[in-house]
This record gives sequence, C-alpha cells and structure tokens, in this order.
Amino acid sequence: MKIAIHPSDQPFTEHWIKYCESKGIDYKLVNCHKSDIISQLADCDGLMWHYNHKSPKDSKYAKQLLFALEGAGKCVFPDFNTAWHFDDKLAQKYLFESIGAPLAPSYVFFSKKEALKWAMETNFPKVFKLRNGASGANVKLAKTKKDANRLIKRAFGRGFRQYDALGGLADSYRLYKLGDLKFSAVLSAMARLFYPPEYARITGRERGYVLFQDFIPGNDSDIRIVVIGNKAFGAKRMVRPNDFRASGSHLGFFEKKLIPEDTVKLAFELTRQLKSQITVFDFVYDGDKAYVLEVSFGTSIIHYFNCEGYWDDTMKWHAEEIDPGGWMVEELIKCIAK
Repeated sequence: MKIAIHPSDQPFTEHWIKYCESKGIDYKLVNCHKSDIISQLADCDGLMWHYNHKSPKDSKYAKQLLFALEGAGKCVFPDFNTAWHFDDKLAQKYLFESIGAPLAPSYVFFSKKEALKWAMETNFPKVFKLRNGASGANVKLAKTKKDANRLIKRAFGRGFRQYDALGGLADSYRLYKLGDLKFSAVLSAMARLFYPPEYARITGRERGYVLFQDFIPGNDSDIRIVVIGNKAFGAKRMVRPNDFRASGSHLGFFEKKLIPEDTVKLAFELTRQLKSQITVFDFVYDGDKAYVLEVSFGTSIIHYFNCEGYWDDTMKWHAEEIDPGGWMVEELIKCIAK
C-alpha cells in the first residue's frame, strides 16, 4: 500500500506526512498541478490533497481531479461526499434540507422581484451570506428591510467582490491585537485595499442570487464539532466584540464541559447521513434546540490540540491527545482496505 500526498501550505498536509512517517506508512509526494498527475499516481492506492479553496489554481480543478480519480476506483481524501458542497452555502442549504437536518431557516432567490417581495413581508434581522467565504467572511447582518433591499439590489446589480478588503483589514488588525497575527499581515491587508488577492480578481463578482438565513438571537458563541470517522471533538467559539459572528473570532474554549453532548450526537448522526470522511459543523441554539449553520471539511486544526480529548461514536469519552491528521490518514486506509 502506498499513499500519495500533494504537499501544500494547508494545515492538514504536514500532519499527514508526520503520521505516515511515525507509523511506517509508505507514501510519496506528488504534484497535482502537473499534467502528468495520473501517471504520478500509477503506483499509489490513494491520494490526499488539502486543496486551498482560495487558490485560483486549486479552485478550478481540485474537486474535478479528486472526483475523477474516485470515479475510476482510486481512494481519495477528501472524497465526493465530503467535498462536493465545500465552501458553497447554497449547496449546503439544499443538502441539509434534503436530509431533514435542523438547518437554521434559509431563503434563496434568483429573482430580484421575488427577493424584494419577500423582504417586504418577512421579519428582521436576517443574516445575508454569499455562497463562498470562510472565517465569517462574506456574512452580514441585515437589521432592517432597508438593509435587505440594499443587499438585494446590489446582488442583482453590480454584485459583490469575493474579497471584502475593508472587512479583511479590520479583522487582520483585531487578530494582530490578539497576538494571533504579525503586523506584516496588517500591512498586507492594507495593500489589498488597492490590490485584491488573485483569487478575487480571477473569480470576479458574485451576483444573480441572494441567500438569507434567520438570525438566531441570544447566542454569544457557537459550538463547532469536528467529526473524523468515528471520533469527534469540539470547541465553544465566542462571537467577535460588537459583532454577531463567531467564525474566525479566534476566541475559542476547548473544555469538555462546554460542549453539549446532544450536539455531539447530532454531529455524528449528520455525518453518517452525509457519508463524509470528515465534517466540521457550526451550531447555534434557540433555547435547547440546536441549529446547524454550515459544514466544511477544511479547517485549521492547530487550536484543537487544546481539546481535552474526544468522543467515539458510542459517546464514550477518551481523555487523551487528539490526532486529527492521523485519523484522516486512517480514513483513507479504510477505503483502500475495502
């Protein structure tokens, strides 16, 4: 058995390599950006690639390559069930509704007239989202009908840039003050006011639809649950100061007592329904009822090493160090062994 790994600057890659080396698992590094990638993989049983959804190259064909390989019978990570809806909140709306998941009520319109009519009749606030965006990017709170009308008209007019330069600068400065970014990152964010990142220039503006979600009040945090195979761990993430978004806040707490076990059970059940190798769910609450906001497969895992342990899918608690990267390799090996 041999595993192919595409080396990248994404968080999973180095952990995959370290795990393979520590366990004596045969692997080779390949370059998925080369035309001969199929021949590179000839002596491999599977491919692991934590692609960057903000990379102009990766976003054009990473999913297509992985799914083509999977269709030809090769094991891949992430596979189709794990990744087809990644960074696409429209896809996730339909996905969650189709399986009866407790999605925060969501509304999508592909007609300006219908969207404006809905805004006249609904109540506010509502959360506005673009299809794409991580760490709270491209998410805004429409507090009033006026706010919603403005967003709708822009969505069916000039549209929205993929990268919010002002928001990016504000967030970079906030993370700098928290000690999570160097000042050079703030300077880079300032430069993006005039020179947007390459992916934003290439992909162009988002337009032609609007997506709103009910705002669930009373939450000063969300709960993030990560499920990999039959293991789960999580964090409580506080919202940003003077904001409603917890995603990307870098204000996380990892104690077991802060994670509702009913939500962990729900995350396991949703993962089984989605048939995913890995799921990263964000939940908020209306009283005791948990609502799922979105799901992804790619996340920065460094902070989660602060977790006190993990649950297995029988809800048994294991008070030991987690190994997300290793568990991902094990999921691929399970596929190869079938």
